[in-house]
Amino acid sequence: MKKNVSQNPNPALQDLEILVGDWKMELSNASFLPHSSDTVTGHVSIKWLEEGAFLVMYMGSQPRGTPDAIWLIGRDESTTNYVVLYYDNRKVSRVYEMSFSDGTWKMWRNSPGFSQRFEGKLSEDGNTITAHWQNSSDGSTWEHDFDVTYAKLR
Repeated sequence: MKKNVSQNPNPALQDLEILVGDWKMELSNASFLPHSSDTVTGHVSIKWLEEGAFLVMYMGSQPRGTPDAIWLIGRDESTTNYVVLYYDNRKVSRVYEMSFSDGTWKMWRNSPGFSQRFEGKLSEDGNTITAHWQNSSDGSTWEHDFDVTYAKLR
């Protein structure tokens, strides 16, 4: 018999409530697209999992230009940062650290040969996130990877 361990939402994730919903994604200025002027649009859905125990983000692009991915977000209640488990249809698995404070959303991973970092700013009305990704092969020299904008649909 399955026991529901999350009868109440996880208080360690309360600050992320503003992210919950469906978002239109527009990716631009991407180093990995055939032409840097190309844009890719997609859909992002951010939902509570197990009645608030975790947050899950599903990402899909149309037309295909970026991977379909799932992000599972949680947090140790004794720390200020979150942990993000990432997996996509290329069979890529990654673990990121994440922070969300004062409308600034950051994710990063420091891994030999390929480090990444993300920074997004939430608009005052909570309906737009303007962000960018960077990557580094040595962990110290950072290059622009792509820009991404999320517009809340509901």
